[in-house]
Amino acid sequence: MENQAMIQLSGIVKRFYIHTPNELEVLHHISLTVKRGEFVSIVGASGSGKSTLMNIIGVLDRPTEGEYMLDGVNVIQAKDQELSVIRNKKIGFVFQNYNLIPRTDALKNVELPMLYAHVPAAARRKRARELLRLVEMEERMGHKPDELSGGQKQRVAIARAMANDPAILLADEPTGALDSKTGRMIMDIFHKLNKEHGKTIILITHSGELAEETERIVTIRDGVLVGERKGGAL
Repeated sequence: MENQAMIQLSGIVKRFYIHTPNELEVLHHISLTVKRGEFVSIVGASGSGKSTLMNIIGVLDRPTEGEYMLDGVNVIQAKDQELSVIRNKKIGFVFQNYNLIPRTDALKNVELPMLYAHVPAAARRKRARELLRLVEMEERMGHKPDELSGGQKQRVAIARAMANDPAILLADEPTGALDSKTGRMIMDIFHKLNKEHGKTIILITHSGELAEETERIVTIRDGVLVGERKGGAL
């Protein structure tokens, strides 16, 4: 299964305001393959199209043109219900602003994706505890987000992204709101999930320094993939 294509994008185009005078093409014929177990970064400046590309990879949005195969599933032809299952079980999302539920403690935040996946309560709680232990947040499981630091929130968010044991983790600027020491801790967790748990990870970032830690660096500029090279990952 190793080295098998997990994500295969071919000729992806994304337009907004279609058939209006303001029609805007944001992604121009993007083709990208990510193998199972790879740790890849997509690097670009603000406005380069990297978040739009992430939304398409994460099945949060559909492309206007092109083909997308995700672990053997033709995303373009899939029905909305099938895409919903893919989003919940196949992909874990980690965002810069954490996206935690404010008045809910860390344990219940991590349980939430499992609730949508109809996992029984006892199994949800057990899994959530294990994941919080994995990110060294077990002692804070009863704390609400406003009682946690930025780094602690992001660790809870990573645990939540792992809730349904997804094959893929998509991380959009996951250290963007953190100081360098805390950001280092978050990157160490991603490396652990990649190396020890076999997760395929796509890191969206504007930081060349963070990108260097990944196996492969893909650069996007003005909606075009302008190059890729090996990163400095061991």
